[in-house]
Amino acid sequence: MESTSHNSRKFVNATLIYLLKGNPPEEILLGLKKEGFGKGKYVGYGGKIEPGESIRQAAVRELAEESGIQLKMSSITYVADISFLFPNKPEWNHRVHVFIASIDDTKAKETREMDPCWFKLGLIPYEKMWDDSYYWLPKILSGEKIKARFIFNSDNRTVGTAEFTPLCIP
Repeated sequence: MESTSHNSRKFVNATLIYLLKGNPPEEILLGLKKEGFGKGKYVGYGGKIEPGESIRQAAVRELAEESGIQLKMSSITYVADISFLFPNKPEWNHRVHVFIASIDDTKAKETREMDPCWFKLGLIPYEKMWDDSYYWLPKILSGEKIKARFIFNSDNRTVGTAEFTPLCIP
């Protein structure tokens, strides 16, 4: 399931997991991307869905590969379905399935791709993340489940359009 067609545009199907610590959550684990798409930005853990993989399988596999943290598929909660469109760079178009999970003091390892860092929820470094994060991450952290679509401006960095609807999960 490498790409999906949506309104005649191709999308890379991918996953993201945000790990939260505390009850209620007080901290979030982000990784500083060291290579590839999003290099230099703080992001959640995730990546492309491989052929034959479910969305949950991909999310758990990517988390393990990028952080060394092993989670059961049943421990992650689906919270968002987000489309990212880059009209000036359509090969960057992504449809991302977002999960959250609560963990204890599990230590994330630095890997070739990611350098882990815990942030207090009130101190998330939005200025060092993709511009869209500021729009939707607070929503899922407050318990909302969303479907969203972001269309980036011609600079491929800033959001031009942000659309939200509730996520309906059967």
